[in-house]
Amino acid sequence: MVDSQVAAPKSWRGRFYEDFDVGDVFHSRIGRTITDADNTWFTCLTMNTNQVHFNAAYAEKTLYGKPLVNSTFTLALITGLTVPDTSENAPANLAWTDIKLPKPVFVGDTLWAESEILEKRESKSNPHVGIVSMRCRGINQRREVVIEFKRTFMVYKRGAPAAVGSFPGTDTGWTV
Repeated sequence: MVDSQVAAPKSWRGRFYEDFDVGDVFHSRIGRTITDADNTWFTCLTMNTNQVHFNAAYAEKTLYGKPLVNSTFTLALITGLTVPDTSENAPANLAWTDIKLPKPVFVGDTLWAESEILEKRESKSNPHVGIVSMRCRGINQRREVVIEFKRTFMVYKRGAPAAVGSFPGTDTGWTV
């Protein structure tokens, strides 16, 4: 388990394959409150025409009496909240499986992510990457689990050519 009280490194480039151990648990550093604009934009961008996500008058007559947050937005948000801890150096996601939505999500809910590393292995076809599998869950401000899933991604090894830093640097000296 990663200790949340350990000092941050002076330079952070995300985790590489070598940095993961089976059993590592990560908690997102920040939470994210979902707005009406998030839900409406995501629903429109993905061409989802289910009115339960964007029509308040319609949603009033449904099971929860108000609009539901688009479940694929919830999946995308929780995935995004895990990236700084897990897949910042991932060239590809390989799978999302076992997606479960045990509680509804509404506008105004704040979500955090928790991840646990389940497996890791060397890539059979690329010596510069490894494959990591984890389980993730989204937890709201009421301490309810709103989504759970497994995710597998390819992640660079520390010495991979594509893993070099991208900061351009400069030859210009400071002027202040």
